[in-house]
Formats: sequence, structure tokens, C-alpha cells
Amino acid sequence: MTDGDDEYKREESVALLVIVFLAALSLLSVIAAFAYYCYITRKVSRRLQAFHIPKRSSSHHTLPPRALPPQQQGTDNPSSNSTRDGVGAAAMSVVAAGERGVQVFSYRQLHAATGGFDRAHMVGQGSFGTVYRGVLPDGRKVAVKLMDRPGKQGEDEFEMEVELLSRLRSPYLLGLIGHCSEGEHCLLVYEFMANGGLQEHLYPNRGSCGGISKLDWDTRMRIALEAAKGLEYLHEHVNPPVIHRDFKSSNILLDKDFHARISDFGLAKLGSDRAGGHVSTRVLGTQGYVAPEYALAGHLTTKSDVYSYGVVLLELLTGRVPVDMKRSPGEGVLVNWALPMLTDRDKVVRILDPASEGQYSLKDAVQVAAIAAMCVQPEADYRPLMADVVQSLVPLVKNRYNQKSCNPNVQPSKPLD
Repeated sequence: MTDGDDEYKREESVALLVIVFLAALSLLSVIAAFAYYCYITRKVSRRLQAFHIPKRSSSHHTLPPRALPPQQQGTDNPSSNSTRDGVGAAAMSVVAAGERGVQVFSYRQLHAATGGFDRAHMVGQGSFGTVYRGVLPDGRKVAVKLMDRPGKQGEDEFEMEVELLSRLRSPYLLGLIGHCSEGEHCLLVYEFMANGGLQEHLYPNRGSCGGISKLDWDTRMRIALEAAKGLEYLHEHVNPPVIHRDFKSSNILLDKDFHARISDFGLAKLGSDRAGGHVSTRVLGTQGYVAPEYALAGHLTTKSDVYSYGVVLLELLTGRVPVDMKRSPGEGVLVNWALPMLTDRDKVVRILDPASEGQYSLKDAVQVAAIAAMCVQPEADYRPLMADVVQSLVPLVKNRYNQKSCNPNVQPSKPLD
């Protein structure tokens, strides 16, 4: 064999190795491209879950209906009468709209159900419309909100509420039965809540009841826990998270047993799915409940809801409205007045609602005050997650029910599971 033949075979071997290497490299490129495609598809799918109805879940909780007492007057919110799962329930699953029975009503049907939107059926005037009591042909009592905010903002609020409440499922969120959109008429049909909003029970002298609040300490703490569970679901069991953006005492509705549900999702926003991320948006909400970073820079995160929750917890503790400039200097803004005293054991008792006197242990009051103090921290990073708030409140609520301390003016509430 000549040297030329050896050289030719070497070149042939090198060429073969190069071809094999390039083929392997091409195969790896195809695999990498396919893996990236799967990653992008999965990510897009998760994104679309925020805008489309998800598939049936086999682990959802069902809520059988209850009978209802007559509706109390003076509410400004629609409501529901469903029984509820125990407070210790784990993650609630999302179910399809069809499973929840969300219906499309005609204007004529709702006109008939509310007696022609007669003033005698009006149960409240909210910021987004008038709420009427109604009865469907099958006998179900409902609350019908006739949206009256004109223009694109009203349309956006209507669409957001329908979209969210059609696909979200939790015993701590107000249930949407159906909706109607005909011409200029936009209506939302909710489950009916017998006891209206938390706000009117905290401040009965501002409504039709008169006198001091009859909400006992145990009921207040259970409402605080159930509202916290509602926000926990929105923040940590939905992807991307849902930020309520207008969480306040008037948007916490109470059934006949004073179980709480969160309502009014017209201003809700989908949050960032990045850790520590925020959504920049124009500032909307209610004075006294808006978090500082959102009010100043328009930076909206789930921690903005945590701040609003802290304000509601202060309302439950103190019996004071978030902003009341008729009070003495330094006491007009609830957070500014209460925050310096929330972590001082000797001063906590000074800020507690006199209507709750004798119904709580000092130890429990101090712990609840500490939770409120963390929630209303000016720096968002120092506020807890709602899951942490829930875990902190659970033993306090259960302990109080075990002690069976109650207000004789209030019908005793059932223990939590």
C-alpha cells in the first residue's frame, strides 16, 4: 500500500468523523429546539389560563344551597347564601363556568325577577351600580347589580368581574350566578347574602340599625380569617395571581351565619408571575385602604392587597373607619394613629373597640394587633404573605371557639372545621 493510499484513507476517516460530529450536533440542536418549544408552549398555556376557562378539576368543593332569612335593608353589595367549607380547607380548585352554572340572562328576565327594578326591591347603591333583590323562576333568591358606570371603564369593570368570577372557585369569594349584556344594559347576578356588608355591621350608627356594633370578638376574628383565606386563594392558588385592588370592609359580604365572602372584582388586576415583580397601573381604590407604594408610584403587587387587608383588620380591632378627619388631631387616619401602639402590649387595649370589651383575652388581642402591624408596614417587602396571615389567625380563631366566649346580643356562630 502506497503512502498516497494511506493519506487518502486518513482523509476519508477524518471526513467521516466530521460528518458524524455534524450529524450528532444537528440532532442535539433538534432536541434542544423541541425542548424549548415545549417550554414556551407550557408557559403560554399557563398564561392563557388567566384568560380562558380551564379544564374540569376532579377535586373541587361543592357548596349546597341554604334557606335564607329576609334581606336586611341598607346594604350596598350583592350577596350569597351558600354553606361553606371549613376554614382549614386547603387549596381551592378552579372550575369551568359551565360547572358553576353561570348563565346568560336576558334583560327581560332580570326585569321580571326584580319587579321591574322597583325601588322597593333596591337593597343598596354601590360605587358601580344599584343592587336589587330578585327571585328567579326556580325560586332562588339573587342579588342583581345594574351597572351604571358609563363608558369604557364601566365596560372593563363588567368584563373583568364576569371573567374572574366565571372561572374562579372558592367558598371565600362571592358566587356569580349569571350576567346580562344587552345594548346599554350590563347586569350581574350574584348569590344572595342575607347580612349584607361587613361595614354596616361595624358601624351600625351610620346605617339603619342604630347603636353600637353587635359583632362579637369571635365573629370578627372568623370574618378576618375567612377574608384572609379569600385573598390567599387569589394570590397563591391562581397563576398569574389576582390582585383585588379594592379590598375593603364594604366588599366583604356576610351570609346568614356571618360567614364572609369577598366581592366586587371590577377593579381587579392580574399580577406579575415573577417573584418580586409588580404591575404598573393607574391608581384606583378607596381612600384609606390604598397601599403607599401603589398610591405614590402606581406599583401594584399582591402586597398592596395585604396592606388593604391590614386596614380591614384594624377596623375589626378598633371599630374605627380608615379615614375620619372629624376626630382629634393625629387620629384622623386609622393606620397612622394605630400603628405606633400595635406592638406595645400596654397600649393595645387603648385602641380596641369598646363594643368588644370583655370578649377577648389580652394575649389574643396582642397577637392580632401584631398581625395588623405587619400588614400595614409602609415598606411592601416587610409585609407578610396572606398564607402567613392565615396560619397566624387559625389557632387564634379555634382557641376562641374552644373558650366559647360570646356576646349575648349576637346569635352564636358555628365552630370552624
